[in-house]
Amino acid sequence: MSELQSAKKTVRHFHEALDTASLDGIEDVIKNRVATNFVWRGVHPFGELRDANNVAEKFWVPLKKSLSRLQRRDDIFFAGFNEMDGGKSVWVAAMGHLLGLFDEPFLGISPTEKLVMMRYCTFHRVADGKISETCMHVDIPQLMIQAGEHPFPPQTGANLIQPGPYTHDGLLFEPQPKSESEATLAAINSMISNLGQWQSGLPLEEELALDWQDDMFWWGPVGIGSTYTIERYAKQHAGPFRAGFSDRTKTNHICRTAEGRYGGFFGWPNFAAEPSGGFMGMEATGKSGEFRVIDIYRRDGNKLAENWVFIDLLHFWKQQGIDVLAQ
Repeated sequence: MSELQSAKKTVRHFHEALDTASLDGIEDVIKNRVATNFVWRGVHPFGELRDANNVAEKFWVPLKKSLSRLQRRDDIFFAGFNEMDGGKSVWVAAMGHLLGLFDEPFLGISPTEKLVMMRYCTFHRVADGKISETCMHVDIPQLMIQAGEHPFPPQTGANLIQPGPYTHDGLLFEPQPKSESEATLAAINSMISNLGQWQSGLPLEEELALDWQDDMFWWGPVGIGSTYTIERYAKQHAGPFRAGFSDRTKTNHICRTAEGRYGGFFGWPNFAAEPSGGFMGMEATGKSGEFRVIDIYRRDGNKLAENWVFIDLLHFWKQQGIDVLAQ
């Protein structure tokens, strides 16, 4: 418990310092709080960066320059021991929105001078009071939509600013019962076992019902969208997604953890699959592509009730020869 609480404190102090830093002070804030072998993994076009200077110069300074008065609004915050290395490492996850006034171009996206909100989620590995690894997703296509750009064909789910948990209890600043954390991780692992390989042989809705509450929420990225209830999730994402791909590899994660009734994972990549036609309105390419994904879950009882999903779709489609940002 004390190790998790200490890691949370480290990340909260880091976020507070980063959020209040001047543009000139961002590099020092990062440098003072990360390990010497720091690795930062971000969505396209940032990719994997090493050392504080690169992370500041290539991501945070341009973002804070473009979205003036930048503010972080977290909906979920938790820590846990990483199942993927036998519980040796501690990770802290934070999820919510980064909002600000879109005053200067960002990655070629034209500013609106209006308030914008961009979904984000990050996992930090904390060791000896320092952050040694970070995986950070931001939904850049969501920013494009708010700026009047339409990077993808019409999506199967709904496009909206996504709320936090239905139960409004996702900020786990205090210690959580170990039994609750174990139950959440067990529910996530069951879902991965039953659903993650697409091999159960059951009708899709019955397969989903093994691990999901019937009134589940699936909060997906721009390009796919969000959906509600098992029946609509099957029709508006899970079914079309499975139909649109073949040769899916097994699931691989760098971190998988849980605390209380919340948990999640990320991979680099999580899996690869070949588009066989129809996904997001794009034609089949015959090329296998990586899916870099963060998933955050809320458990209710012995099943999962909500899922916030971050997929680096810009990276996936660039592998297929479609450079959305360049277009």
